[in-house]
Amino acid sequence: MGIENVGVIGAGQMGSGIAHVCALNGYGVMLYDVSAERLERGLADIDRNLTRQVSRGRIKEIDRNATLKRIKTSLKMEDFGGSDIVIEAATEDESVKREILKRLVPMLRSDAVIASNTSSISITRLAAVTDRPAKFIGMHFMNPVPVMKLVEIIRGIATDETTFVAARKLAESLGKTVAVSEDFPAFIVNRILLPMINESIYTLYEGVGSVESIDIALKLGANHPMGPLELADFIGLDVCLSVMQVLYDGLADSKYRPCPLLVKYVEAGWVGRKAGRGFYDYTGEKPVPTR
Repeated sequence: MGIENVGVIGAGQMGSGIAHVCALNGYGVMLYDVSAERLERGLADIDRNLTRQVSRGRIKEIDRNATLKRIKTSLKMEDFGGSDIVIEAATEDESVKREILKRLVPMLRSDAVIASNTSSISITRLAAVTDRPAKFIGMHFMNPVPVMKLVEIIRGIATDETTFVAARKLAESLGKTVAVSEDFPAFIVNRILLPMINESIYTLYEGVGSVESIDIALKLGANHPMGPLELADFIGLDVCLSVMQVLYDGLADSKYRPCPLLVKYVEAGWVGRKAGRGFYDYTGEKPVPTR
């Protein structure tokens, strides 16, 4: 199937990033969210990131202008009627995603594909709430979408070959490299990455090292570009906790038990950069460890 028009559900960091790369690469984009304020914020983020790309010589001003013109916004799911594929990029909460998918299905053409940007939740389970499990697939973009080259593609048990090929071609047309994952909790990247972050939080919790020491140790000792606690703040501690809970519930293995300190930070609302505070305090001129 040919894809020309892409719908995106959610104008947050992931959804706006997906809309950005799709529009930049020539696709018409319909970006949906539940409030005009969120849509305005998402468009502002896209504009800012495109301007940054222009300033760094990665795209031209004419490309920036054309990209913005290709993005339309809506508060109504009915406007997805012309979309060839709709990519759901809502919060990482299965109950929220299931409700969105139920509302979405009646608005689509019968041949439209649905993709979820979930980072951990079963594609098979999400597909089962729709009328088209064969045309449902996982497309897990990495954050930040305009910069990161990887897209994990995950087939549910019912996903057909045509849908898989279309999703793969779409990802590759965006300049992404595809890694194909089976439909197991957290897929590939987060199955490996989040337990490492969780273990880093346990290392802090048990007093083995400070926030600063743990991040320095992994940056210099393992040649990571970002320390694990700094990375957790960037991802969002609420997202980290959600993925760990999916792993723990889905695989029933105690090694995936979320660290109590991670739970405490999320309960406090200290969920990382987006909240101004996580393992670092971001309210000053430079981040300061909170422990």
